[in-house]
Amino acid sequence: MSITLHVELGYEFDVKASAKEVFAVLSDVPTSASFYPGVEQLTDLGKGVYRWEMEKIGLGQVNLQTVYASKYVSNKTKGTVVWTPIATEGNTQVTGDWKITPGKKSTNVVLHVEAELSLPLPALMKMVVQPLVEVEFERLTEQYIDNLVERFGGEV
Repeated sequence: MSITLHVELGYEFDVKASAKEVFAVLSDVPTSASFYPGVEQLTDLGKGVYRWEMEKIGLGQVNLQTVYASKYVSNKTKGTVVWTPIATEGNTQVTGDWKITPGKKSTNVVLHVEAELSLPLPALMKMVVQPLVEVEFERLTEQYIDNLVERFGGEV
């Protein structure tokens, strides 16, 4: 028996760094990942594919570890970094994108990310686990953005 949880997040912010600098950081997956809290291991599987293994989170007897792989494609001209899931890796499918737009005195950054997590838990646990997963995913992603904003010299 298993449950599937879906989480979707979106953020938009402006930073002081140039679009070139922002793109350089966000398009380099190991560099970008170094700002995301809770990454236990990031493995380069080749051809733009990376496997993420997150630290375990838990409450009581339920411990969850998110493991997934995505293929990353960067387009400097469009100012985008897009990732799509590798279905054969891990217990989660993660898709998303960065959109980086230069401005006169700042750079606009938009993040969209969706995750679908499959867990070997009884259906009754979904009502308990779904909100916990959502809160934790949001907390980690917001800390990631805060870390990136600091790296880029602050928010405008």
